[in-house]
Amino acid sequence: MALFSGLSEKLNHIFSKLTKHGRLTELEIKTAMREVRIALLEADVNISVV
Repeated sequence: MALFSGLSEKLNHIFSKLTKHGRLTELEIKTAMREVRIALLEADVNISVV
């Protein structure tokens, strides 16, 4: 359960950073997607899923 709460916190942090912007650039989206992939890998999600 702690695994999911840690992942949830990381994802909430990533998306909260995105919602602060009125308009997103391609770079901001790419950066957020990279952070999501890293968070999933740290949570031991299978690489083919990530």
